[in-house]
Amino acid sequence: MKKLGFIDLFIDEWHANNYPAWIKAARRGKEFELAYAWEKAPGNGRPLKKWCEGFGVTPLQSLEAVVEKSDAVFVLAPSNPEVHRELAEIPLQSGKPVFVDKPFAPSKTDAQAMFELAARHGTPLMSSSALRFSTELDAWRNKPGTTYVETTGGGSSFWEYSIHQLEMITALLGVGATRIMQCGSGVTEHMLIQYADDRRAALTYTANAPFTTRFVHKGKMIANPDCSGYFPALLSEILDFFATGQSPIDAAQTIEIAALVEAGIKALDEKNVWHNL
Repeated sequence: MKKLGFIDLFIDEWHANNYPAWIKAARRGKEFELAYAWEKAPGNGRPLKKWCEGFGVTPLQSLEAVVEKSDAVFVLAPSNPEVHRELAEIPLQSGKPVFVDKPFAPSKTDAQAMFELAARHGTPLMSSSALRFSTELDAWRNKPGTTYVETTGGGSSFWEYSIHQLEMITALLGVGATRIMQCGSGVTEHMLIQYADDRRAALTYTANAPFTTRFVHKGKMIANPDCSGYFPALLSEILDFFATGQSPIDAAQTIEIAALVEAGIKALDEKNVWHNL
């Protein structure tokens, strides 16, 4: 079995606690074993040794050791994209497949730099929000003909959770966004996205909103009041990527998503005006 390693800011967090079971249940779950883990800065939860005991994983003393011993690497820290470039620097020079958790990067600049580093060293790189792989989007991702997308979603903050809606929008519309506008009020944020052609998108964030999509494909409105099955599907996609070295997501999409998150956060301070990407 191929060995997988977790690299995290602090290991006792929701993704690290749930990914092990989904790895085992994934399409290629019998081909991979979560074997190693390392955390940079222990949080308020279980320390690395205790966490590893609970999951049958070997704790290692350095990030470098995880990269050396593993066949493929997860860079987690899903709530702290500002540390992703730092945590991924050595993995991205390894030539081994690397999955960087969402949000991939806090800026377009960081996103581009990480893909450029990976390319220089022949390192396969993938990043995605799980919502891209919602069952309801299976027939529509990257399918030409979609011209308009609306999404809703919640979470603790627009800063951290807008990635999920922007991932779905980009999976359906592709790249080419030119400018955005924030025009929400109160506890609800509403962001509009304009593209160079006739494509448009809108996302609505409020803390307790469910994730939904509604989009126009070749003139027909498709409404999905639910998003389901996405985390197990994400882990199956990641293990396929680890096995083949081929990401199912074009790097240009991941970079544009980072740009949209960055612009969307900045635009919260100046609403009702267009902001160029």
